[in-house]
Amino acid sequence: MKTRGRLTYREGERGALQVTADVTFVYPVTRADAGGGDEIVRTIVRRELVLSWDNPAKVITEPGTFSIVSYKYDMTNGGCGAPTGYFTPPFGSDRRADETGTEVDPYDRTAPVGRGESSGDECARATRS
Repeated sequence: MKTRGRLTYREGERGALQVTADVTFVYPVTRADAGGGDEIVRTIVRRELVLSWDNPAKVITEPGTFSIVSYKYDMTNGGCGAPTGYFTPPFGSDRRADETGTEVDPYDRTAPVGRGESSGDECARATRS
């Protein structure tokens, strides 16, 4: 697995420390069954997680606790349809049938995460893997 990303921080509401993790993960995967051959598919997921640590001088909070402000992701080659929490990368002929959505560069870090905001029924087609 390879990763690339950045952590940023800023002052949030009521003096909270707000940290944003924007990281792209590349997972090289093969078929689990023995007869699958040696085809490798790269599942590429860019995740943005925003966390907030409240200022105990301004908010009643337990020490060391934080809140999740938001979580967004973009995924290519990880499967289509409603999210299940598992990657279901398409292999061989399934791969071509799975690629029905818009084209997207999964390594483009200039576009905001969640750019598709689709219902999950459509798959983005990676321009490169």
